[in-house]
Amino acid sequence: MFEKVLVANRGEIAVRVMRACEDLGIETMAVYSDADKHSGHVRFADEAYNVGPARAADSYLDHEAVIEAAKQAGADAIHPGYGFLAENAEFAGKVQDTEGVTWVGPAADSMEQLGEKTKARQLMDAADVPIVPGTTDPVTEPEEVTEFGAEYGYPVAIKAEGGGGGRGMKVVRSADEAADQLESAKREGEAYFDNDSVYLERYLENPRHIEVQVLADEHGNVRHLGERDCSLQRRHQKVIEEGPSAALSDELREQIGEAARRGVADSDYVNAGTVEFLVEEDPDREASEVLGPDTGFYFLEVNTRIQVEHTVTEELTGIDIVKWQLWVADGEEISFSQESVELEGHAMEFRINAEDATDDFAPAQGGSLDVYDPPGGIGVRMDDALRQGDDLVTDYDSMVAKLIVHGEDREECIARSKRALREYDLEGIVTIVPFHLAMLDDEKFVASTHTTKYLDDHIDRSVFDEYQAKYGTEASAGDDGDGETVTREFTIEVNGKRFDVDLEEEGVPTQPASRPAPSGGDSGGSDDGSTREEPSVSADGEVVTAEMQGTVIDIEVEEGDEVAAGDVLLVLEAMKMENDVVAEFGGTVTEVAVEDGQSVNQGDALVVLD
Repeated sequence: MFEKVLVANRGEIAVRVMRACEDLGIETMAVYSDADKHSGHVRFADEAYNVGPARAADSYLDHEAVIEAAKQAGADAIHPGYGFLAENAEFAGKVQDTEGVTWVGPAADSMEQLGEKTKARQLMDAADVPIVPGTTDPVTEPEEVTEFGAEYGYPVAIKAEGGGGGRGMKVVRSADEAADQLESAKREGEAYFDNDSVYLERYLENPRHIEVQVLADEHGNVRHLGERDCSLQRRHQKVIEEGPSAALSDELREQIGEAARRGVADSDYVNAGTVEFLVEEDPDREASEVLGPDTGFYFLEVNTRIQVEHTVTEELTGIDIVKWQLWVADGEEISFSQESVELEGHAMEFRINAEDATDDFAPAQGGSLDVYDPPGGIGVRMDDALRQGDDLVTDYDSMVAKLIVHGEDREECIARSKRALREYDLEGIVTIVPFHLAMLDDEKFVASTHTTKYLDDHIDRSVFDEYQAKYGTEASAGDDGDGETVTREFTIEVNGKRFDVDLEEEGVPTQPASRPAPSGGDSGGSDDGSTREEPSVSADGEVVTAEMQGTVIDIEVEEGDEVAAGDVLLVLEAMKMENDVVAEFGGTVTEVAVEDGQSVNQGDALVVLD
């Protein structure tokens, strides 16, 4: 077995992997960016290495920096968690080519085949796994989209090859949207997955999202560990996952599970993965009915990594999936049969995101955990990394923790989940805990007749305000102490080797600058000593400002343009999602204060309208 594992990730999943390693007697190594130097996964690891600035592309996504850190620390394996480099076939290949370091995941060629959606569709089709009508070759021109729409009808889904979780997917509802949505999907694919290749699928109007956990070893054994229902989503991002699905008949459940196992076996896949399907919901189905064996289900994608919601399957089966990832990577054979896999009871996972459900799930812009007291008791599990007093890091994903609840049946699981969510004492940051409580009282969710469109298109969102007022928290002002953090540089010698060390001292009284600030006032310096040019405006008119921290990825207007209310002015990327900044009223663009690629903070000026 491995002696030291580098976990190439952050937050709760990094801690989750480290705990599995510790159970197996394996030392752990964290990597962290400048923004994460005080984060929970750094505290939990046996040792930690800084791999770069806050920007993920310069730290967590830097192939060479991560591999070099592994070599420096003497790590003999790298576990990628989920997100970041977890499904990057190029990085996996580099790790495989690094002497003495094992990649904890599927081989690079398997990741390339199954991770890129058109290749995966071809493989699954050959394995007799149902696929949604669509293209098996990349699409580059708007005419290909309109021709597909003319043949299969609208809406049409444009999907990024390397995408997932709704990122890189755009829906075309008419021919005149084809060009803009194609460009947007390609742009997201390039930004998030370093791959602007896209393909087309018929867009299902009333789908459920059902996924099957699989585990395969290099000895030819493939097991599926049951399904999870991930149909409750907002903007294609899952918020509550559960298992087993209350909507499936046993016959349909068996069909989907065997299709997943067959597809993985035929693709020579090794390690943990998830095969995702869309299942056509019957809009007239009653709560007492289930979807029968004649229900249509279609392959969606394979996630060639551990899933966020793997915890649901672990609670149902008692199988530690992360440990099995490590054992399989070390060459061990799966020791349990398919027949021995049984799902006991019902489990739900609640993503505790730092978002405001009353504000269209806008991500929090900051805050500090003034109080953090997670729930407990029988059937309650917390996967987290933050602790009381920690500041919220807003540079990455908005999820700060996961609450997993298990019960003897779905009814008990829902009741226990309500108790656990109410027991969760968390103050200082905005979260979607009130939203989860609202959903556990929601008729459609409790009946399990909801689809992936329910949150975005059908629910009465006024209920979110009611539950936010009753159970919600607000962001703290952060550290407002009288002192500041000062970094002092020292040179030390250990066993004859010199090291340059930075030591931080908190609470140091603020001292006046030893030299005057540059003319013009505030230099706009950031905490790390770098400068950030804040947008400024000089033209007259109404200033459109950023509602969140993010990066400008597309500017739709220029000075002199006439715009109407509702027109898109620019596109702002925040928390891995594209957000359109629209004009609230018509007018003339008198100034554009930002440029492509520029980072902005909440409240920064973007565009001036007259």
